[in-house]
Amino acid sequence: MSVQAYDPLADQRGPEGPEFDVFTAGTVFLDIVFTGLQAMPAAGTEVWAEGMGSCPGGIANLAIASSRLGLRTSMAAAFGDDDYADFNWRILSEQESVDLSRSRRFQRWHSPVTVSMAVNRDRSMVTHGHPAPMPPTQMIGRPPRSRAVIAPLSLEEPLGDDEACTWADLARKDGALIFADVGWDPSETWSASVLDQLSVCHAFMPNAVEAMAYTGTETPREALYAIADRVPLAVVTDGANGAMAIDSTTGEEAYAPALRVTALDPTGAGDVFGAGLVLGTLSGWPLADRLSFAGVCSALAVQQFGGSLAAPGWGDIADWWHDVRAAAASGHSGAYIDSLARRYAFLDKLVPAVPVGAVRRAAATMSRHADVAAGAAVTTPPVESE
Repeated sequence: MSVQAYDPLADQRGPEGPEFDVFTAGTVFLDIVFTGLQAMPAAGTEVWAEGMGSCPGGIANLAIASSRLGLRTSMAAAFGDDDYADFNWRILSEQESVDLSRSRRFQRWHSPVTVSMAVNRDRSMVTHGHPAPMPPTQMIGRPPRSRAVIAPLSLEEPLGDDEACTWADLARKDGALIFADVGWDPSETWSASVLDQLSVCHAFMPNAVEAMAYTGTETPREALYAIADRVPLAVVTDGANGAMAIDSTTGEEAYAPALRVTALDPTGAGDVFGAGLVLGTLSGWPLADRLSFAGVCSALAVQQFGGSLAAPGWGDIADWWHDVRAAAASGHSGAYIDSLARRYAFLDKLVPAVPVGAVRRAAATMSRHADVAAGAAVTTPPVESE
């Protein structure tokens, strides 16, 4: 596994510390992304895409986002024995520095595949796959010691069940903080019992739609307060409206507006936000700085196509901050850039330590080069992210 170019938690490390900063588990897909389509193909027709890229998707989005931010990341997933699995494994372990020691290869189980087609600012997806040959907890056993785990709330493997004791529960008993997320409920029953699992979690990071549905509230703010009654760190993300949070361990409440960016593809943006929030929490940053940092990571990601392809590294963050700071210093930037310069002033303490060779976005494609257009700079586009 390659060495990260920048370690934001270097001053916290010691011989007795956890081996990893983040551990997570889930399903890895091969994502094939077609971009620049003028329209979806009609029946019996063929259309050409302006660009395409291939990369690991699913839980790999989160693992790659964490690793690119310098967090020592370990991930557990089932991998097949096909060429797609070989590709995903190689990109994750060799290029993206993700530890796969708790992942397993299974014979005659083919990799799940998703094809994503981007038309203007919309996307459609087709996915094929089968359930993993083994449940995550059985496959993982006892996870490696880590500072944090990112785990889903699930009725199939509920957290906090002393008899079942999931992999995340085992990690918590070894000192890890559980950062919980939740997916869309296809039944749309939104059972409130799902939130009972938050009693063993440190943080919960749903989007506004999920938060309101599970709490039975009518606004994201009301949902935030309902969640804060259950978990120390409550966070609700609300797309172009930004993100809000309450941290009862520090007594802080904060709101961070979304950045103005041209959003090309939201795939994986929530994973990037979560990775940034975990880093800020492990680093002990003020809540407002944590939300702002997670927000800029997400904003940088949505300007690129393709989930894990788009996750920014510290080099990308440093580039963005240097551009903002230079624009603000020109004296002709306007109120928006001046606001960014004030809100992100905390990056001045971090960016000077980022080496020239810090991790930047990497193209992980079957052809070794991503044929997708780069997004415009954060400082100039007029459209807010969604």
